[in-house]
Amino acid sequence: MIKREFGIFLIVGSLTVLVDFAVYRGLLWLDITSIDLAKGVSFLAGTIFAYFANRFWTFGHQSIAAGSVGRFAVLYLSTLIANIAVNALALKALIDVPSSLQWAFLLATGVSATLNFLGMKFFVFHSQAKSANSTNPADSAKSSELP
Repeated sequence: MIKREFGIFLIVGSLTVLVDFAVYRGLLWLDITSIDLAKGVSFLAGTIFAYFANRFWTFGHQSIAAGSVGRFAVLYLSTLIANIAVNALALKALIDVPSSLQWAFLLATGVSATLNFLGMKFFVFHSQAKSANSTNPADSAKSSELP
């Protein structure tokens, strides 16, 4: 199950990165904001896409479970901070490296993607997956009993 989820998460993550990068580069091209604010806005655009794609496709939850939106917000706020910080630190560390903007973006994305998968798997959708995929025979017997 985790291999399937991780595979789909990688596809969703790739699409999310495209959304993130397109918004980031677009805002920088328009020259209407700072690099850090552009990174934050682009990350949030990717976040909105990622929530719905992961909820419906990766983890297969058609309805909103109690607390999942709040847990998702906490997770993504934490990874937003990590994403911007890693991007800023990498830009400083790679100042003389060609394509430093792209390298910093990829590093920040890699760190936040790893944190996001772990957070969604074990924090955001954990209680739903646990009850839906229970291997406890007592749980199986309860679900097959007629009222």
